[in-house]
Amino acid sequence: MLPKTDHVTAPSDSDVLHWLTNETRDERFIDNIFAELCFRLQRAGVPVKRASLHILIHHPQWLGARIMWVDGMREAEIARVDYDVRERSEYIGSPANEIHDGAAEVRENLERDPSLGRTHAVFDDMRAKGLTDYVAWPLYHTLGKRHIVTFATDRTGGFDEAHIAGLLKLLPVLALVSEIRVKNRLARTLLETYVGSHAGELILAGATRRGSGTTVRAAIMICDLRDFTRISDNWPRDDVIDLLNGYFDAMSEPIVRHGGEILKFMGDGLLAIFPLSQPTACANLLHAVAEARQAMAALNERNSDTARAPLNYGIGVHVGDVMYGNIGSRTRLDFTVIGPAVNMASRLEALTKQLGRTVLLSRAFAEIVESEFELERVGEYPVRGFSDPIELFAYHG
Repeated sequence: MLPKTDHVTAPSDSDVLHWLTNETRDERFIDNIFAELCFRLQRAGVPVKRASLHILIHHPQWLGARIMWVDGMREAEIARVDYDVRERSEYIGSPANEIHDGAAEVRENLERDPSLGRTHAVFDDMRAKGLTDYVAWPLYHTLGKRHIVTFATDRTGGFDEAHIAGLLKLLPVLALVSEIRVKNRLARTLLETYVGSHAGELILAGATRRGSGTTVRAAIMICDLRDFTRISDNWPRDDVIDLLNGYFDAMSEPIVRHGGEILKFMGDGLLAIFPLSQPTACANLLHAVAEARQAMAALNERNSDTARAPLNYGIGVHVGDVMYGNIGSRTRLDFTVIGPAVNMASRLEALTKQLGRTVLLSRAFAEIVESEFELERVGEYPVRGFSDPIELFAYHG
């Protein structure tokens, strides 16, 4: 009698489908799920050597993202895709181009004479890497959204019919699993874009009740563009939009880089805070201001090449307690900061024009940074809404 031996059954594509349907609920990121999917397909006998997922994400800066997995990778790679990609040779005539134009499948036999097949650099690259077969399909999300998934193999003869049938069986579930993660990422992206990263995290965590909020001690910065009414009345609309975008880029990027959070764009102005939970918050604010001034100088130099007048602006800075939370009507809320400290920063910004200074700091803020930065004492001035005159300082960094 022969001894008993343990028999381990190789996973099947049905096991992969079961995993995708039932065991991915705790994974937040679609790139991790996609890489694991490829590993499991290989173990199930589907000879996947390369796979990619192309997602339209409608980010303010990027059209989408490409998630790429190649045999040997522990994790998939994510590459952002610019909005102008559809004008480039890498897209024109590509499988993605065909799918976006309505093709239900792109299948390419990479073993045959290249002159008999599709001509595109992506196929030449795959042949050079020893791949023999390639297939791409649209991945349908709700409301007609079409993304793309692709698979390639180096198996002699390419994918067989059973391999293709197994992959096709996965597509509806992969669509559902990926749509949930894409929508979660889209919700986070939209919140980060419109209310800022920190406020976005709070809202996603459930801070959505009107009146909910907290008191935060922060450095407050309010910036406003000078003579914007005249500019908007006399310039073409597209030029005004281009000007505002350039101005906000120059101001915003240093703020974010130094740990500030932009809470609101107000016409031609912005409101940002640097919470004092960061010990160097006030110094960070002034570093951001210095870099923003350099960026504005560079912007004005570029604008002078097109005969545009230089842009002038004023910045008011104060420090104090602010109420940070939801304010608004029952159905339309704004996540922002309010309080006397915000009002003070606003009044100082208004005084910059009157006093001929670009950046005005309150005494309360200056006391925190005066040992590190060279400040000019401007004097004491009455500030609307406050009973006592306020000692003001200018920063020229």
